[in-house]
Amino acid sequence: MSNDYFVHDSAYVDDGCQIGSGTRIWHFCHVMQGAVIGERCSLGQNVSIAPDVRIGSGVKIQNNVSIYTGTLIENDVFLGPSCVLTNVVNPRSEISRKALYEQTIIRRGATVGANATIMCGIELGRYSFVGAGAVVVKSIPDYALVVGNPAMQLGWMSRHGHRLPMPGVDGVMRCPESKLRYQENPAGIVRCLDLGEEQELPVEMTVGIKSHSQWKSIGR
Repeated sequence: MSNDYFVHDSAYVDDGCQIGSGTRIWHFCHVMQGAVIGERCSLGQNVSIAPDVRIGSGVKIQNNVSIYTGTLIENDVFLGPSCVLTNVVNPRSEISRKALYEQTIIRRGATVGANATIMCGIELGRYSFVGAGAVVVKSIPDYALVVGNPAMQLGWMSRHGHRLPMPGVDGVMRCPESKLRYQENPAGIVRCLDLGEEQELPVEMTVGIKSHSQWKSIGR
């Protein structure tokens, strides 16, 4: 267990947790026994991590998020402010289902927008993007953009968080910021043609160069 991480004086980290180097745990957080948090993570104000939760490296969890037992979060996931995760589909106060928690998996690079709700027992694919306030009730594929209640897919998102345009005659969709190319195969699965889904971004691609509004104005 590394000691090279930061915990604010108002936060509680129970004995028996594993926390990676460079992780920052801010005001009024509670990390419970058995939780595992990777390197370079950021836990904003009032975040609760339940026992035995597994969180990868480079994960950013914004204010007022509770992550319950049964949740697996891979590397580089972004959880927006006040988004909601659960671990029981049919909760009743009188009925104990502690041995029946559903597993929720949030794959590498996925984004969950502010105030979105994720039904337990499903999987969010790699680099998928859940819009603010959406209610996700079923698994979604890699790179999918979903919005609404219940969440419906609107299209595909690039690894840089831009909605991908319609494919050209060659079937390729190109991210306006990174210029990385994406393609949907006959099975309906989107893959990046220039970078493997488990590869780290090159350093020069990890800093944004224009705001979302600027990119929208360019596309008009």
